[in-house]
Order: sequence, then structure tokens, then C-alpha cells
Amino acid sequence: MRTVITNATVVDGSGTPRFAADVVLENGAIHSITAPGTIPLDDGAIDASGLVLSPGFIDMHAHSDLQLFLNPEHYAKLSQGVTTELLGQDGLSYAPIDDLTLEGVRQKIAGWNDNPEDFDFNWRTVGEYLDRLDEGIATNAAYLIPQGTVRAMVRGFGEGDASAEEIAAQQAVIRQGMEEGAVGMSSGLTYTPGMYATTEELAQLCSTVAEFGGFYAPHHRSYGKGALEAYDEMIELSRETGCALHLSHATMNFAPNKGRAPELLGLIDRALDDGVDITLDTYPYLPGATTLSAILPSWASAGGSMPTMERLRDPDTLMRIRENVEIYGSDGCHGVVAEWETLEISGVRNPDLDGYVGKTVARIAEETGQDPFDVFVDILLRDEMATGILQHVGHEENVQAIMVHKTHTGGSDGILVGGKPHPRAWGTFPRYLGHYSRELGLLTLEETVNHLTGRPAARLKLVDRGLVRAGYAADLVLFDPETVNATATFAEPRQAAAGIHYVFVNGVAAIAAGKPTGARAGRALRRTQEGTRTTP
Repeated sequence: MRTVITNATVVDGSGTPRFAADVVLENGAIHSITAPGTIPLDDGAIDASGLVLSPGFIDMHAHSDLQLFLNPEHYAKLSQGVTTELLGQDGLSYAPIDDLTLEGVRQKIAGWNDNPEDFDFNWRTVGEYLDRLDEGIATNAAYLIPQGTVRAMVRGFGEGDASAEEIAAQQAVIRQGMEEGAVGMSSGLTYTPGMYATTEELAQLCSTVAEFGGFYAPHHRSYGKGALEAYDEMIELSRETGCALHLSHATMNFAPNKGRAPELLGLIDRALDDGVDITLDTYPYLPGATTLSAILPSWASAGGSMPTMERLRDPDTLMRIRENVEIYGSDGCHGVVAEWETLEISGVRNPDLDGYVGKTVARIAEETGQDPFDVFVDILLRDEMATGILQHVGHEENVQAIMVHKTHTGGSDGILVGGKPHPRAWGTFPRYLGHYSRELGLLTLEETVNHLTGRPAARLKLVDRGLVRAGYAADLVLFDPETVNATATFAEPRQAAAGIHYVFVNGVAAIAAGKPTGARAGRALRRTQEGTRTTP
């Protein structure tokens, strides 16, 4: 298959100045890059006059683990130019897994990925999951081993320190996953059961990841009260173990952190000066997104969904939960007291609760005449812990300060399910290009594309992606630099980006003339000793 693109303005992902070129794609790769007007045109040539050709965008924090199968067109990501996603985030995903753990994980992250009853989870290992991806997906995908899932496999969903034998068993599971192609390990240290791991336990697991040249991508212990201490714990882990560190959705949220991004960046810069290998990702929005059950204290969430709901039904235990959530600050809520006016319901599984979507807990309480905490508990029980929320706690000055840092990459943290999901699932990458680059001028176009392509490709050790280079895989985006922007809003989140004309995945047009083609040319990207690549 041959595609000719003429008169393109190439922004190649390296951060160097743009240049004009004709580009030919053949057999899934970039065949040649020549001066404009030098390639003989064929009938199917794409005239890219006035358009920018860049590498496909790399989403360093994706929650598409099931959606790649359930909604194979995957328009949310393709329509904004994403050609590669990093899955297995926040310490909870579906591989490796065993029969006993699978049901608990499915229930626990139903608010992220849905929990279809008739879906065939026909894998148990990382390698088998990657094989399933290789059957044909819309984007390419790399995978992180989820530390919380591994811990659940070895010692269940309950509290408590892992024994030396249990840590060794976790290391064996991680070692197998890395051998099968995972690029690293993730954690969700405000989610159970991953949050029960001590620093020493995490250090031993990170040491195993480091043996394979992988990296650690933690959702660390707090993004609110104690955020800087939580970041410092992760940085010191990296320093101690030699495991490269990628800080997931590296925000400084909640009232205690307003204006404190420079303190975080100072921590990172000092570690970089000492030779610690650190990168980070962010999304270009203020609110966060998680599950409503994440607001609970960790002790109340121990053991999984069924034990948690039993605690919510017990009056004495419920009083203790209320104290944690409303008076002392729950560790699940980043150590801060829940502010009901900031918690907006974004998705439910129980259709009887559809009327709550788009409303805050405070508003629902006002409309129903209930106490906000009682609304919180009622929704958790009626929706069996599957409710998704937006959390309106961000600060614009922090968002902007972090996104211009030299270690920054783009990650959507996009939840693709629910009645009103966060618009970042549809708008992250065009919002960087449109709002923050073109309109605000925080980064040049070349710098922005580098943040979204070449830089994350280097972290993933992609051997043939992330740059516009002859011989590289033809993961490419053709967009209008004057009109590219996010159109997704909090009111209407499922809106395709403006200004994206073509998206190629492994040389196949997934978006052509602004419309989806239904192509499923994406493949799993596996870590090897030589770098991360598709299976030969």
C-alpha cells in the first residue's frame, strides 16, 4: 500500500524547526521524505498545502484497556490524532490476572472501563493480553503491569504488609510480565489494594522492573494534602532502586496546593541534576476524574466491593467513615475533607441513577433534601461502587507551570465510559495544540509536538515511532495549525477535535478527510532488549 503526501509542513517531533516536504508511505512505514514537488503524483495523492504533518500523538496515560475491544472504532482517541496509548494505569488492570482476582478487579474499575457481563476475558498473562491486542485494534498500545492487581493476586484485596515470601511472589509475577513485553509497572497509591504497599515493598518491586530497563509510573499517595511529600517518596524510590520514574498525571490539586507547582518542579530538577531519570505527564484541564468510591478511606475499601458495601450498611462503621470523609480527611481523597460541591457525577451503571449525571453531590442533596454524605453513600450502594466522578479541584497556574517543564509529556487520563465523562478523553491533544500553543503561546508548535510525540517515544523506548523519519512506522497526523482545537466540553464531552484531517496508524488511514475509516491497524508494542516494538 502506497500513500503520497505532498506539500506538507513537517513538524517532525524532535523539537527542531518545521520544514516543507513530500512524504511517501509504503508498507506501513515512511518510505521517503523529499523536497516539496519532487515526488511524481499519483491519483490518490494527498495535497497537504497549509497543513502540518507530525508524528501520531502518544497518550502516556490511557484507560482504553477494554474500550479498544468494546468500541473498536475508538473514535475518541483517533479523532484527536492519538496513534499510541499506554495502558495498565493506576495499578489496576486486567493482566496479569487469575480467576479469583478478575472478578474483584472488574468490579473495582467498572467506573473506568465498564464491566460488560458477556465479554470474554480470554487471557490471564500479560503476553496473552498483548496477543489479544495484536488481533487488531484502532491504535497501538504499550502496557504497564498494574501493581495493585499483582498484589491482589498474591495476598488478596485486604490491608496489611506483605511478607517477604509475598513480595518475592509479586516479583515473580512482575518478572514474567516484563519478559512478555510490558514496558514497566504502574501503581495506584490512593486505590486499594495498591495503597497498602509500604515504600520498602514498592522498592523491591521497582528493582525488579529496573532489571529489564522498564520504568515505574505511580499514581502516588496524595495529590492534595501531603502532595509534595508523596512526590518526594516516589523520587527517592527511583534514586534508591535505579528504576526510571514517570510521574502519572503530575498535578498539584486541591486548595492546599494552589500556586505550589514551582516547589514540585524544584524537587524534580534537583533529582534530575543528581542523575535520577524522571519524566511526567499531565492533561490540560483543571478537574480530575476518578470513581466515587475512591473518596472512601482505605480501611473502608479493604477486601473489594462487597465488604465495602457491607461496611456502608453498618451504622457504627458508617459513622466512622463519615468522620474520615467529612472531618479528618480521607486518604482516598488525598488527605483532604470531601467538598461535595466539587464532586460531579460523570457516569453510572444503574440506569435509575441517570438523572444524577452532570450534577454534584451537593446539588443532588439540595434537590432531594438529603444530607450530602447520605447522598454519597446512597449512590455508592445503588450503583454497586461503579460510579464515575469529576473532581473540580485544579489550579490553572499549576497546570501551565508543569506543562512547560522539560520532562513533560501529554496524557489524557481519559475515561471513555459514563454519561458525561471528562472532556479530556476527546480533547487533550488538540487542546494542547490549539489553546495552549496557538492561543496562549506557552509552547511553540514544534515544542508542543515534541512533548506529545518524540519525548514520550523516548520514555517508551520506541525504536521506530515518535518522529517523522524515513524507515519509521507511519504513525502520522495531518492537521490544520490554524484551526486545530478541542471541541469537547464538560456539557458535551463526546465531540471530535477540529482541524484533524488525516490520521495514519502503521500506514493505514484511520481518519481520512476528517472521517473515520474503521481501520484497525494498531498493534501491541512490546518491550524487548533492543527497544519497544511490534512483534516481528
